[in-house]
Amino acid sequence: MDPTMPIAQPKIAILLAAYNGMAWIEEQLASIQAQIDVSVTLFISIDPSVDGTETWCASYAAAHPNTVILAPTGRFGGAARNFFRLLRDVDFSMYEYVAFSDQDDIWNHDKLSRAVGVLASGVYDGYSSNVTAFWPDGRRMLINKAQPQVKWDHLFEAAGPGSTYVMTKQLVTDFKNSLIANWLMAQDVSLHDWYCYAFARSSGYEWFIDPVPGLDYRQHANNQLGVNAGIRSGASRLKKVFNGWWFDQIRLISSLTEADAPWWNESYALKTRSSMIELAWYSPQCRRRKAEKILLGAICLLHGLSIIRLR
Repeated sequence: MDPTMPIAQPKIAILLAAYNGMAWIEEQLASIQAQIDVSVTLFISIDPSVDGTETWCASYAAAHPNTVILAPTGRFGGAARNFFRLLRDVDFSMYEYVAFSDQDDIWNHDKLSRAVGVLASGVYDGYSSNVTAFWPDGRRMLINKAQPQVKWDHLFEAAGPGSTYVMTKQLVTDFKNSLIANWLMAQDVSLHDWYCYAFARSSGYEWFIDPVPGLDYRQHANNQLGVNAGIRSGASRLKKVFNGWWFDQIRLISSLTEADAPWWNESYALKTRSSMIELAWYSPQCRRRKAEKILLGAICLLHGLSIIRLR
């Protein structure tokens, strides 16, 4: 090898879903362009916005050859459908890795190179990490998602914020093919990162959750789903459990990934009280955090015994 020749950097396709992002997107893109020891191409899909996001991104792409703006296709109405569009329409054949990006975070300069270091070992196919949440008033908080994975946690929660996900081309290609094959059903998935992690684990891919935070995770009034911290946030998430949304998503993701679990049966799982009592038994293998294992088991058992009611 000629020592004067530059070493080829890993090529990473970054998928960014944008919507009314003018308040934050410039800072996010600057942190992506500042990534070290990798070669990035940025693909941006914009949900029709009213704050000038489309015009600004078009000007940005004209000045940055490694940025591609996907043609408009109408309203998505949520980040998940926007990311699904990116996964379907972007050609990954020229890249070694694929990463997700939100429009409002700030990445550490070594976020991608650290992920690639893990994936290049050949042991893991998917990577995510802890994050540092920050608020406009200056507060900062480590958000720990790196508890040990358990047998079925992927059917009940994501691996962490999707903006930390980096995956091998093989994993993303398989996910893309499955997504396209189940396109209509997948449109009802609310959280693309949860579905992606569930597919990976269900398909036998190995996933690494890094305890080292890779980005500053911005918290603001327009977050589609922010940090689970504080009484108000906890109450909001419990509401999603009791109004049926969370269990509906578990059923959907379990169906899409053809879940192989003793408590899962397409015809009755999580629909009858007896199946909820059965799930309570398996709850220690369904969430990573100890307190959430206990809470899940309690909710399932109390519903199964008709002490509480889930819609």
